[in-house]
Amino acid sequence: MRLKAEIWVKAYLRICANAGASVVVVRHGDDDAGAVFIKLRHPNGTAHLFGPAPAGIDTQNFERAWAPHLAKPETTEQDVDAYLDRQLSFDPDIWIVEVEDPEDRHHLDNWMVRERPSGGDVFSS
Repeated sequence: MRLKAEIWVKAYLRICANAGASVVVVRHGDDDAGAVFIKLRHPNGTAHLFGPAPAGIDTQNFERAWAPHLAKPETTEQDVDAYLDRQLSFDPDIWIVEVEDPEDRHHLDNWMVRERPSGGDVFSS
């Protein structure tokens, strides 16, 4: 059984804050089972987006797992915001957390999927 979304987000906020990152919940989703998206903002106006790993990538693990959804170097914050707007149009229960880290870290290392389809991002648009 995996942690409720609200508990996971609170723990993630603490991890980021303890590492010196600025982090804010932009959208509070469903406390129990809302999907969580992490937007990593870069100083140059670009951004990366990490979201739930597709089902079946890691079938041995019941914990939440993340994968890059938009993580190309040229991805802008507007690209990420448009993607999140599309996600909200069919799932109003999502969480959106924004991170700005002086060292440009996303703090998801322990939760990133290790297997990815070829081609980089799990989702590119």
